[in-house]
This record gives sequence, structure tokens and C-alpha cells, in this order.
Amino acid sequence: MHQLIVSPFLGQNVLVRPGRRGGALLPDTLYEELRNLDPAGLAPAWFVDAVQEQWDDLNVGEQRMRDFLLVRHPSTWGYGKASWEINLGCNYDCKHCYLGLKMKAGMPWEDKKRCLDIMAETGVLFLQMTGGEPTIDKDFMRAYRYAWELGMMITVSTNGSLLWRENLLRLFRECPPYRVTVSMYGAAKASYDELTQRPGAWDQFVQGMNAARHARLPLRMSIVVTDDNGHEEQAMVDLCESWGVEYEVFTNMTPTIYGGGEVLTAQSKEHLRVRKTFTGCNAGHTFFHMDPFGLVSICKIGRDDQISLPNEGIEGLARLGEIADRLMLRTGGCSGCSIAGSCRVCRPLAKHYQEAKAPLAAYCQHGDKKAG
Repeated sequence: MHQLIVSPFLGQNVLVRPGRRGGALLPDTLYEELRNLDPAGLAPAWFVDAVQEQWDDLNVGEQRMRDFLLVRHPSTWGYGKASWEINLGCNYDCKHCYLGLKMKAGMPWEDKKRCLDIMAETGVLFLQMTGGEPTIDKDFMRAYRYAWELGMMITVSTNGSLLWRENLLRLFRECPPYRVTVSMYGAAKASYDELTQRPGAWDQFVQGMNAARHARLPLRMSIVVTDDNGHEEQAMVDLCESWGVEYEVFTNMTPTIYGGGEVLTAQSKEHLRVRKTFTGCNAGHTFFHMDPFGLVSICKIGRDDQISLPNEGIEGLARLGEIADRLMLRTGGCSGCSIAGSCRVCRPLAKHYQEAKAPLAAYCQHGDKKAG
């Protein structure tokens, strides 16, 4: 089982280590050298030195390359990252959830496996596995292991409620994740259980976090600030810092993927923050998203004109770039806007807000008091 991965990534060649940060860039000549070496032999001295310089706890000088190194092949497709909702089902029912319906449905295992093969063929190195709550999916563990064995650096986005389970901890020991991102919904039982609408959710979260920290998983917290827990924002930050876990604070809620505005009522108006100007992204060109049924879109927000990966195969992705360009240029309800060049959200997200009949202040500069 590999400890290191060498892979093409967005026009470069990278050396990375599952479960660890950092890495190194390799020139084409050295990448090709590794690609053509006998995997039963020892690694060249320059490679051993590069590994030691990056991770001083790992000495590969005496090991055959096939025992620690996975060298991935180039792809002509140019993708480097992807996200996958393995299931929309969840053991919570959070008031702010942008997914709306919590459907426990998805593809059969063979289709999931085929889609992961296609992702690897397109060049995907960094994969986010999300949901819903991904760890409740019946195929999560074998899908995670299969993606890991294909040479993907995996981020698991979770509510943390099941991280105490020994089968999950054993999986993460054997196949280290790149990151485990845990959503945090409060700093105390009352607010946490209220927002998740699940009695006992706080207790599960604490149990999961204690186990994850003890296992030294590469944790990152997403602090979600809403009307129910806004008074605990600093307490949530303090708790993350006491745990020694890095964090990011999220205060702006978004409509559901179906354009529903009901979840916006969870927004804390006092904590609403002005977004930075949207300067563009590579959604659909170097990144894509896949839902539980294998439907590929440019991202989690822009889900129009989806491509069925199980039905169309890798060739279907040839349309994704054109779809991305069209969705990003669409003006919709913003036709003729004089300040569109400094818009704070992308067009697909603005469309969701408009469908949800959200107040302009939630997403548009025209809602600013000074603009009124």
C-alpha cells in the first residue's frame, strides 16, 4: 500500500503524501524517470533525498518502490479536483442545509466504482467526499478505500457524529485522508441540538471529535454561524483553538440547490458578512462535481445541464467546459446591471438567490444601505 503519490496535477508534477500536508514539485524529466523505473527496484538517490527533506520521519531508501510509491499516469482531460456527494441522506436535519430534501438514494456500487475510475482517468488527484453525511452511506468505506487506492488525496466533509466508530478509524489509519473537515453547529448542547434538530447530536459530535483528535486525524473545522448559535461564535472559535484544530467561520447561508429560500431563515442577520468580489473560478474546466446519481455539474451550485457519467462515460465531460462558460455568463435577472463587474457571487449562485426571492442584501450590492 502506497505512502507516497507522484502525479501530474494541473500542468505540473507533484509529490504528495496521504494524511500529510506539503509536497514537492517535480520537473517533467524526473517525473518521467520515476514513471519508467522498475517498481521492484529501489528509488533513485535524488528521490530519497527529496522525500527526507519534505518529511523527515519517512525514509524510503531501503524499500522497493512498489511498496511505498504510486506513480499516476498523465491525463489529457486536464482535471485536478472533484467533489462527490455520495448520498444526500443525513442523520441530522439542520435548519440551514442547502441540500433541501434528505434522500437516502444513489448509484449501485458498480456505477460508483466506474465513476471513480473515470475521475482517476480525467486526472483528479484531490477528491472531496461529502453528502449529506457521507459516513452513513452503505458504500462509503469501500468507495473511500477504492478512491484512495486509485491514488486520490481525499477530503471527507462530515458532521463528525460517527468518527468514534472503530471501523472508520481503522480505515483512516490504513488509508490516511488528506483532510477531515468537520462542520460545527454550536458550542453547547442546547444550541447544537436545536440547529441540527436532533436530540443528542451534541453528544455524538463531542464523542466523534474526541476520537478523531486522539487518532490525530488531519482535522479542519467549519464553524457555521446561524440565528440559533450566533451568540456562541466566539465560544466555538475558542473551543477549536483549545483543541488545536484549524478552523474557518461561515456566516452567510445560501438557498437550497432547488432554489428554495426556506433555509435562509436560519441566517443570523447580525452576523451577515459582506462577501468579497467574485473574480471567477475554474469550475467545469479543472474541477467538477458529481451528485449521488452520477450526474456531473460544474460545481455544487451550478447544477444545470448535468452530464450522466454512468450513461455517457468520460466522453460526456467534453461538454462541461462549454456548459461552465454559458452558466457563468448568463445574466438572468441581472440584465443591464451597471456594477455587474464587481458582483459578490457567481451567476449560478445569484440565480438560486433570485429563485428563492431572497432579499438583495443577502447576495447583491444593490441591497446595501448605501446603494439604497
